[in-house]
Amino acid sequence: MNIYETAQLREEYLLFHYGTPEQICSWPGGPREALGFPARIVERFSGGEVARALDLGCAVGRSAFELSRTAAEVVAIDYSQAFVDAGKAMQATGHCEVSRLEEAHRRESIVVEVPPGTLPGRITFERGDAMNLRPGLGGFDRVLAANLLCRLAEPNRLLVRLPELVKSGGELILTTPCTWLEEFTPEAHWPPGSTLDWVKSELSVRFELLEEHDEPFLIRETARKFQWTVALLTKWRRR
Repeated sequence: MNIYETAQLREEYLLFHYGTPEQICSWPGGPREALGFPARIVERFSGGEVARALDLGCAVGRSAFELSRTAAEVVAIDYSQAFVDAGKAMQATGHCEVSRLEEAHRRESIVVEVPPGTLPGRITFERGDAMNLRPGLGGFDRVLAANLLCRLAEPNRLLVRLPELVKSGGELILTTPCTWLEEFTPEAHWPPGSTLDWVKSELSVRFELLEEHDEPFLIRETARKFQWTVALLTKWRRR
């Protein structure tokens, strides 16, 4: 079974995307700079209003809501039906009850909410395959693909499609923790060297690299166990 269809991952990602700092990590001295990742990466786009934005690999949708602040239309696509359904539920009600694992079999029910100031009516959630996107998506002024590349069986198929998805002058943000695992990607499709060098070689003909830096993120598994990870972020402008 696809782990991204499980109830455990759905609950963890709803908390990751929508939980308050206190709901995620209340420990003094915890890595607070790693919180708010789905919102922080959207803030890396240039300012101003745009017509269309694409959140590719949207998970449960927080970045799509953030994109709705400045994009008149947001298309949010994920391969996991469970994640898409969770995003739609947040869109419909503005909140969701999460069963947060504390330890062993002990759970606590908490409520997470869509952040204020977002415009849910601008978002369309749909299930799709980033390696085989449906025709007719059109072009976008902003495209976000967060922590997606190293979860695809053939990531190059997405990189080849990106010039078609990003309008001339539009912006693309890619993030990846570069955790290449055969569970998701056969070794034959891993980058031949560093992920950064590979992405640059694949995109530089059609895109201008605007920035590259690291973005930490934190996923809570239990009250005492967390995933602290650092994603590589690159931002591009379509030539």
